[in-house]
Amino acid sequence: MTARPAAQARRPTRRDADRRFGIRLFGSAAVAAVAAVLFGLLLVLVESGWHPLRRLDAGAARWLNRAALDHPAWTGTLRFFSDVVWDPVTLRAAVAVLTLWLVYRRAWRLAAWSAVTAVGGGLTGVLAKIVVERARPALPDPVAHAPGFSFPSGHAMTGMTSFAILLLVLLPVVRRGFRPLFWAVAALSVLGVGFTRIALGVHWFSDVLGGWALGLAVVALTGWSFEAWRADAGLGRTEMAEGLEPELRGDDPEAVGPAH
Repeated sequence: MTARPAAQARRPTRRDADRRFGIRLFGSAAVAAVAAVLFGLLLVLVESGWHPLRRLDAGAARWLNRAALDHPAWTGTLRFFSDVVWDPVTLRAAVAVLTLWLVYRRAWRLAAWSAVTAVGGGLTGVLAKIVVERARPALPDPVAHAPGFSFPSGHAMTGMTSFAILLLVLLPVVRRGFRPLFWAVAALSVLGVGFTRIALGVHWFSDVLGGWALGLAVVALTGWSFEAWRADAGLGRTEMAEGLEPELRGDDPEAVGPAH
């Protein structure tokens, strides 16, 4: 007699959890779609040479180039962050170390997501550059040089995907009081990557926007797939503030537990 009321009492909670999970899945898919549409729109405007965008790109490039020439010490700092701290090689190495740590922890599912997101994002960015073939800014007095094509910015895209991976993987093992700081460092780093590339005159403003949009689309799409994967495995629902796999804080990240 007591089991039935208890089961009935649990049903609304389970339905609420299912509804929230569905909203999160839809939200991830929506973010991926919006980011992809934004990238597509930028691509069309870049390819068509839309005058307002060209004027914005050129104006930002000239203004920041003058500032860089007037402040060589500041320029050296920007070059250090762009070429060392936020260099794609550095960020990809950090993600590779993280992925190996996940393998060591036997978090196979999360390790696969990390590797696929990083590698898939990198290949997508290279393919986009080859297709668009946009030339980099040609300034009268450049303060830095970079090889290859310009759109989208590989630094900006790698910054978006790498810091998203680090954030979404490590949140479960970060103490709650430090999580806002963790979010802030990730956000400022992504913005900083883009700013340094424009300030050094090796990318147009629209290149950076394109890199951010394409990187966000990749992360949102793979994150949506990961959430669906967890649902198929019978794992509990997650909140963004808890990271992609809250079980990472335990001894067995791959353990299947009851939905909550």
